[in-house]
Amino acid sequence: MKKVGIMQPYIFSYIGYWQLIHAVDIFVVLDDVNFITRGYINRNSILVNGMEYKFSIPVRKCSQNKLICESELCFTKQEREKFLKMIFMAYKKAPEFEKVYPVLEMIINHDTQDVTEFIIYSIQKICEYLFIETEICRSMELKKNNKLRAQERILEICRVLGADTYINPCGGYELYSQERFQREHMDLYFLSPKMSEITYQQFANSFIPNLSIIDMLMFNSVEKIKFFLEKYELIK
Repeated sequence: MKKVGIMQPYIFSYIGYWQLIHAVDIFVVLDDVNFITRGYINRNSILVNGMEYKFSIPVRKCSQNKLICESELCFTKQEREKFLKMIFMAYKKAPEFEKVYPVLEMIINHDTQDVTEFIIYSIQKICEYLFIETEICRSMELKKNNKLRAQERILEICRVLGADTYINPCGGYELYSQERFQREHMDLYFLSPKMSEITYQQFANSFIPNLSIIDMLMFNSVEKIKFFLEKYELIK
C-alpha cells in the first residue's frame, strides 16, 4: 500500500499540513502550478505579545501569472536576521526555545532564492526534528503529462508514483470524485484534523489555534507534537 499526499509549498504551515505529511508515504510539493499571492506559500502567523501576528517571507515580483517553481525569494541577509530576531523576541521564554531556535536558524539561513527549495528544506528539517520519515518530492521534477489539470493532474501524479491511496486535506471534497479514483483503482480519503483536541499552553494567554508550526514547536515537546500529529480522521 502506497499513500500519497499532494499540497502546494506552504512556509511553516499549521498542524493540519504536518498531519498530512505524517499520514502518507510520499508527500508531493506541488510547485508547477500558479503562485497564489497573499496565500500561505510565503505567509503565516505566530504569537507576538499574546496576539496573532502575520508574517511574510519576501518573494521577488510575486505574481499569479508565474508558476511557484519560477518564483524567487528576495530574502536578504538583513531581512533574515530581522525575521530571526522577531522569532527570538516572541518565543525566547517558551519551554522548547533552546531546542527549536537553532533549527529555525538553519532554515532561515539556508542559502537559496528558490521559493520551493527553501520551503522543501524547511519541511525536511522540521520532519527530521519530529522524526517524520515521509519521502518528500517536487512535482516539477516528476516525469508526467503536464497538460493535465485539476483532478486529472492529481491522478497522473499518483499514477507516476505508483500510489494506491490518495489523501487530500478536508477542504477539497468538492474537487474530487470517489468514482473517478475507483476507476484508477485508487482509494480517496480526506484528512480532517481534530482541532478541538489540539490545544496547548501559550504562555499565560488564551489559546489561539491554527498558528504556524513554529508556535507549536516552541511550546511542545517532540513527544507531544507526535501525539497531535495523530489527532485526525480520514473520511471517504
